[in-house]
Amino acid sequence: MAVRACGLIIYRRLQSAPSSKVADGIEYLLLQTSYGTHHWTPPKGHVDPGEDDLQTAFRETQEEAGLQASQLTLIEGYKKELHYPVRGKPKTVIYWLAEMKDCNTEIKLSEEHQAFQWLKLEDACKFAEYEDMQATLKEVHQFLCSKE
Repeated sequence: MAVRACGLIIYRRLQSAPSSKVADGIEYLLLQTSYGTHHWTPPKGHVDPGEDDLQTAFRETQEEAGLQASQLTLIEGYKKELHYPVRGKPKTVIYWLAEMKDCNTEIKLSEEHQAFQWLKLEDACKFAEYEDMQATLKEVHQFLCSKE
């Protein structure tokens, strides 16, 4: 049985970016785990019994980053499923895309994470050391830029 987790790739648009360069004004939220290799990841976690995948993504985001569903706008048309092994067992992680309604909203970390960063695409890819996460961030960025 594959382990299943769900989360949100959260971004914000900085108001100061010139409108001609929309892509320059986008930053992604990554959290640094307080366990293991202290890797950086969007908020995500395991599906609880009786929960659907999207409920899990919002619950985990609230637990790990202190963000309520009401503070985010779910972006239609983007959903990504990643598959990789963790300790020899298959894992599936499903991500949706969400925009911060107010780019100045405070992030409140749980004990699971020791730091957070708002990062432009290039830096987010450096922080997210896993290739599939880097590819997902680039895909999200293309998706957002193509919608403009």
